[in-house]
Order: sequence, then structure tokens, then C-alpha cells
Amino acid sequence: MITEIAPAPERVVSRQTRPRTRRRAWDEVPRWQIYLPLSIYLLFTLIPFYWILLFALRPAGSTSLVPWPVTFDHFEKVWTERSFGTYFQNSVLVGLATLVLTTVVALAGGYALARFDFRIKRAFMLALLCSQFVPGALLLVPLFQIFAKLSMINSLGSVVIAETVFQLPLSMILISGFIRNVPPSLEEAAWVDGCTRFAAFRIVVLPLLRPGLVAVGSFAFVHAWNHFLFALMFLSDQSKQTIPVGLNTLMSADSVDLGALAAGGIVAAVPVVIVFAFIQKWLITGFSAGAVKG
Repeated sequence: MITEIAPAPERVVSRQTRPRTRRRAWDEVPRWQIYLPLSIYLLFTLIPFYWILLFALRPAGSTSLVPWPVTFDHFEKVWTERSFGTYFQNSVLVGLATLVLTTVVALAGGYALARFDFRIKRAFMLALLCSQFVPGALLLVPLFQIFAKLSMINSLGSVVIAETVFQLPLSMILISGFIRNVPPSLEEAAWVDGCTRFAAFRIVVLPLLRPGLVAVGSFAFVHAWNHFLFALMFLSDQSKQTIPVGLNTLMSADSVDLGALAAGGIVAAVPVVIVFAFIQKWLITGFSAGAVKG
């Protein structure tokens, strides 16, 4: 007699017997302990910006803590009477020229550091790193002598070259890190298909470096936009000054026009804020790509 063996009952795992997933440490922290410090930090960050906006929008002589009635007389004053329109144009030219020149030269140097081996490579990288500890003020005398011999004093080109020289070491190091994250096998496959080294770099590597180029270019632009020292020393004609030097002209030994100074500060800050708002995604992607070791 053959007896039929009943199948074993399926094991039912109750919620109580299921293994609990390990919770991360920050999941157990109450939300208020996270939001409260962030709110305090945000408050201390926004108060100076509100104070600048208050002085720029309220009438002269007013002591109100609310910008009412709103007036744009300070903006009209700095844009027309204080020649901030000319300063703004000069700053845009210097910033864009520095961005392009720094990115192109750093791209070529960074590719050489990432793809080629030579004897003094480590020493050269060390020199690039050490150059970041040199203050920009120490470069004024040699750069001034060079520009004087080249008849470039009181020229926007002298400021562009000086800003590029100051930005190149860090930019080359960052670009070389981005290029190392691109596998060399991609270029080798392009070589097999008949591309030259330059064509393989332009077609294969360059599109992958877009976040890194945005990060390097944005830093070069912002530094050239905000830098005061080179423009002050190399430019003597008022029609060729940049915005940081123009802000300095609003302050004298006897008095300071706070309303005009605040309006000029907003004129100087708004373009940079707009640029970073548009490139934020690329900038974060570039930072994360450069932080990974290839």
C-alpha cells in the first residue's frame, strides 16, 4: 500500500520573524535637531544680504527696518553717475576672457598630466600645488614689470593674463583629475577606427569632461569677477576699471554713501548668483566626478 506524502507546508514568515534592516544613525536623529541648526545657519547667512537690500531699496536718510517706500534712486545713481555700466561691461569682458583662456590652457596641460609620463611629472605637480600658497600680491611686481615692457599697462589684457596665470595651477590639477576618470580604452578604440589623438580627444573625451569644464570655468569667471588687486594695480584709466574697483570709489576718507554702495554690491552679486543658479547641476556633477579616483 502506497501512501501519498503530503507536501510540507510553506513556511510563513511573519512580520515579527522577519529580520529587521539596520537603520542608519542619522535616521534615528529627530528632525528638529537637523532643521534647527540649519535654520540658524541660514538666518545668519541671509541677514547680511537683507541688510544690503535694505540700504539699496530704502530712501536716503531712512532708518526703517523695512524697505518702504521702495526706491531705485541708488541703482540709477551708481549706474549713471558712478559709471557702473562701464565697470559692469569691463568685468564681463575680463571674466569671459579669463574663463576661455584658463579653460583652454588648463585642458591642454591637464591632458598632458593625465595621459603622459615624463621624468619631472611629480616635481611639476608639486610645483603646481606649492604655487597655490603664494599670495597674489607677490606677483604684482614681476607682472607689472613684464606688462610695462610689453606696453600692456592700463589694458584689460593685462588683467586677463594675470588672472589666468593665477588660476591655471589649480585648474590644471582639477582637469587632470577629470581626464583620469575617463578610461584610456575609449581613446584607443577611436584610434583603431582611424582617429588621430586630437580627433579622439575631441570626439570621445571632451564631451565627458563637460561637468569638469563647467566647474573649472565657473571658478575662473567668479575669481576674475571679484578680484580687486590686479585691476587696481594694472588699470589707471577710470573707463577701464572693473566693478570691485568701482565699489572702492564709493568709499572716501570723509564719508561713505551706504545706499550707493549697497546698490553697487547687488549689481556685482546678481550676475554671479544667476550664473551659479543655471550651472548648479553641472557644478555638482563636476565635483562628484572629480572626487572619484580613476
